[in-house]
Amino acid sequence: MIADSDTNKLYLADCLPKKLPAFFNSFSKKLIAANIHYDLLPQTNDIWAVDYMPVQISEKEFVRFTYNPDYLQTKKYRKTISDTDAICAELNINTLKSDLIVDGGNVVCSNKKVILCDKIFEENNHFSEKEVIQKLEKLLRTDSIYFVPQDPGDIIGHADGMLRFVSDDLLLINDLSSQDKYYQRCFRMALKNAGFNYIELPYMPCLKTESATGLYINYLQIGIDIFIPLFDKKEDEITCRIVEECFGRHRIHTVRCNELAKEGGVLNCISWNVLMN
Repeated sequence: MIADSDTNKLYLADCLPKKLPAFFNSFSKKLIAANIHYDLLPQTNDIWAVDYMPVQISEKEFVRFTYNPDYLQTKKYRKTISDTDAICAELNINTLKSDLIVDGGNVVCSNKKVILCDKIFEENNHFSEKEVIQKLEKLLRTDSIYFVPQDPGDIIGHADGMLRFVSDDLLLINDLSSQDKYYQRCFRMALKNAGFNYIELPYMPCLKTESATGLYINYLQIGIDIFIPLFDKKEDEITCRIVEECFGRHRIHTVRCNELAKEGGVLNCISWNVLMN
């Protein structure tokens, strides 16, 4: 698997500067200052690039899962589904297509291990759980695939809103102390049973809205550069300190994300970062 720490090329949706010009202007300046080169994905219908773009397995191999999430099935939202085949064709990227319904934001990986939210079984209930796992193992070329329970208050069910890899065995996860006790126990037990250690990041979800304000775990990592979302909260400083301690040799940047978060996601959501020659 290609981990975030391996990547060197960033793509953003071409509709991002149109939809959120102020945020895009600020974010692009941060990228340029960090010497991160980015391009815009063509013909996009929404800003959440990681979800509909392929998952990179090796430098030349990409898996194109079926992007047809249950939360986009109304007439209003179906038109926001981008034509990934057309985008990849324009970028000259060949993909291996899969009939599994998977959002890219639900695939969090290190070089050896992959974690997904168990919502994947609900969206692919036309297959048995065993069949889903076997398909994933074949496509992602690993038998080290683990699942965490979906937050009952989150209809999206993306693992990149729950946890991130620091190393193969160490994770950053949301501090769930304000969440349902039973869910906390199930989530942490899933990680313990899989053999993961973890460090908690502040987690300040807006329970009454779909805003991603307070979702610090959804940072962008590309190579040795990490871009942390800030929300003008006291937890901003705590988050930066924890990330700096976990990634001592990385370059840490911050991006004010209040405007972006109101749309329902943060930095990893809008990014498709890959390894390219």
